[in-house]
Amino acid sequence: MTVASPVALVVILAAQLMVVLDFSIVNVALPSIQRDLGFSPGGLQWVVTAYSIAFGGLLMLGGRAGDVLGRRRLFLTGLAAFSIASLAGGMSRSAGMLVAARAAQGVGAAVVAPTALALLATMFAEGPARNRAIGMYGATASVGFVAGLVLGGALVATIGWRAVFWVNVPIGIAAAVVGWLSLPADERMSARGVPDVVGAVLVTSATATLAYLPVAGTTDGWGSVRFVAAALLAAVLLVAFVRWERSHANPLVRLGILRLRALRAANVVTLLFGAWNGGEVLILALYLQRILGYSPLEAGLASVPQGLAGFTAGLVGARLANRFGIKALVVATTATAVVGHIVLSQVIGSGSNVLIAAALVAIGFGNGGSSFAATVAGTTGVGDVEQGLAGGLINSSRQIGSALGVAALMDVATTLAAHHDGPAAAALAIGYRGALLFAAGLAAAAFVVSAALVPARHVERTSGARTRFGLRPELEPRR
Repeated sequence: MTVASPVALVVILAAQLMVVLDFSIVNVALPSIQRDLGFSPGGLQWVVTAYSIAFGGLLMLGGRAGDVLGRRRLFLTGLAAFSIASLAGGMSRSAGMLVAARAAQGVGAAVVAPTALALLATMFAEGPARNRAIGMYGATASVGFVAGLVLGGALVATIGWRAVFWVNVPIGIAAAVVGWLSLPADERMSARGVPDVVGAVLVTSATATLAYLPVAGTTDGWGSVRFVAAALLAAVLLVAFVRWERSHANPLVRLGILRLRALRAANVVTLLFGAWNGGEVLILALYLQRILGYSPLEAGLASVPQGLAGFTAGLVGARLANRFGIKALVVATTATAVVGHIVLSQVIGSGSNVLIAAALVAIGFGNGGSSFAATVAGTTGVGDVEQGLAGGLINSSRQIGSALGVAALMDVATTLAAHHDGPAAAALAIGYRGALLFAAGLAAAAFVVSAALVPARHVERTSGARTRFGLRPELEPRR
C-alpha cells in the first residue's frame, strides 16, 4: 500500500467522471450525428458498439497490464489515449472516422477504468479509509452519468454534437498532468518467465465476443446463426483461456483469485447491476421523450433525482458499511432497487411527476449502494499485486452486464408493445412497464445472490500484498 494524497484522489475521481460522462453524453447526440455524417439506421449503432466492444474486450487485459507494467504508467497512458481519441471524434468528417475514434476511446477507457480502481485500492488501507474512497468513486459515477445526459443535451442544442467529444479533452489533459505530478510512483514488479501473450489474446477475444453478443441478438435475432455462432465462439475461447492459464507458469490471470468468495459474489452482483441499470436508464429516456414528449435536455434534467440519490448513496455508503457491514448494505440496497423498479413500472403513464421522481430516488439509492458495496467486496482481501486484475473483473462484469441488459430490456419492451393492439402510446407504455419489471427481476436476483453468497465477514485474502508478481499467493486467515 502507498500513501494517498488528496490531489491524487481528485485525479482518479476526475478520470472516473470522464469515462462515465462519455457513456451518457454521446447517446444524447446520436440523432444529430446521424444527420450530419450520414449514418444508416443500422450503422448508427456502431457509434456505441465500437466503444462497447473495445472497452469490454480489453478491461481484463488493461487491469492486469497495470499490475505488471505499472498502474501509474498505464493510467496516464490511458488518459492520453482517451483524450486524443475524443479530439479525433469531434473532428470526424465521416462515419468511419467517428467509429474508429470511438473504438480508440474504448481502448483508452479500458486502461483507465481498472487502473484507476486499482490505484484507489492500493493507496488506501483496507477498511474505513478505502470504503470512503470507493464511496466517493461511486458517487462521482452517479453524478457523471446524469451530468452527461444534461450536459449532452445542452451542448447539442447550443454548440453541436462535436462538443460532446471535445468536452473530454480538457478533463483528460488536466487529469494527466496533475496525475503525473501527484500519483505515487510505480513499484518495480519482477515478472518471471515468458509473458502470457496467448492468455492475453484469448481473454481479450473472449470478452470482446461477449460484448458483441447483444449486438448480434438485437440485429439478427437471439436465435440467429450469427448470435449462436458468437455465443459458441465465446464459450470456446473462455474454456481455452481457463485451460491455458492453469498450465502456464506465469499466467495472465491467476485463477486462484476466484477462490475468494466475496470476489465471486461481487462480480455476479455487478453483472446484474450493470444489466438492470443500463437497461433502466435507456427505458426511462425513451419513456420521457416518446410518451411525455420531453426534449433530450428535459429528459436529462428529469433524471437528476436518480443521479443525486446515487451520489448520496456513494457518500453515505462507507458509513453504513462500517456500521452494519457490506453484506447488510448490499442486501438492503438491492432490495431498494427492486422496490423502485416495481413502483416506476406502475406509475409510468400516470403523468405524476412526483411519483416518478420518488421511484427514481429509490432506484438511484439502490443502484448507488449496490455498486458501492459490490466494489468494496470485490477489492477486499485481494493483494496489492492483483488489484488491477480485480478492477478489470469488476469493470468487465459491469460492462458486459450493461450491454446484455440494454439488449434484453429493449427486446422485452418491443415484444410486448408489438402484441398490443391499442394506440401507439399505450403500446409503448405497456412495453416499457414490462421492461422495468424485468429490471426488477434482475435486481431481485442480485438480492438473492447477495443474501446467499456475500460473506458476513471477510475472512480470506490473498497474500499478494507481501509477494512479488509471479509467485503463487495462498489464502490465509485475516489477521
